[in-house]
Amino acid sequence: MSSKQANRQAITLKGSTKTVTEFFKYAVNTILFQREVYPTEDFTMVKKYGQTLLVTQDPALESYLEKILKQVEKWLLTGSVAQLVLAIVSKETRTPLERWVFDIKLIEQPPDSKERAPPKPEAEIQSEIRAILKQIISMVTYLPVIQEGTVFNILAYTSEEAEIPAGEWVDTDPLAIEAGKSQQVKMRSFSTDVHRVDAMVSYRYEPEQ
Repeated sequence: MSSKQANRQAITLKGSTKTVTEFFKYAVNTILFQREVYPTEDFTMVKKYGQTLLVTQDPALESYLEKILKQVEKWLLTGSVAQLVLAIVSKETRTPLERWVFDIKLIEQPPDSKERAPPKPEAEIQSEIRAILKQIISMVTYLPVIQEGTVFNILAYTSEEAEIPAGEWVDTDPLAIEAGKSQQVKMRSFSTDVHRVDAMVSYRYEPEQ
C-alpha cells in the first residue's frame, strides 16, 4: 500500500515539474518578445495552452534556455528552488530595468489520503497558465517603454542543499531596482497538485522632474 502511494506521489511530482518547467519556458519567451530584448523576426508562432505564443528560433538563445530549463527541472524535482527571476538590464549601463519574479512553493498534502483534495483537472491548470501568459502580454501597455538596448539574466534562488553545476551557475548580483525607483505589480498565479507559482513584476520608474 505504502509503495503504491509513494509511486503515485513520485509520478505527480514528475508531472507537476514538467508543467512548471514548460510554463517557465513559455513565460521567458513571451517576456523576451514582448519587451523586445530580441528582434521580432527571431521568434516564431506556436500553439500552446489553447493560444498562439511566440518562441525564439535563435539557436544560441534556444541552447542557453534549454540548458537552464534542464537544471530548473532537476531543482524542482528535489524541491530545492524557491524562486526564478528574469531580469532585464540596460546593455550599456547594466542598470536593472525590470525583474519578472516567479515564486515556487511546494503544496503540502495531508498524510491521510482521505483528507486530500481530489486531483486538480488538467484543464483548470492550463486555464490558469493561459491567464498568466495573457497578463504578461497585456503588461506591455502598462510598463514604461524601454528605449535602449537590453540584455537579460535568469537568476535562481535555491536551498543550501541544492546541487549547483560547476561553472554554469555563479553567485551574482540580485539585480534589484533600488528603493524609491521601483514599482511592483502582482500578477496571477497557478497551481498543480504539487506546486504553486506566484508571479509579479517590478520595474524601474523615475517620475519626470
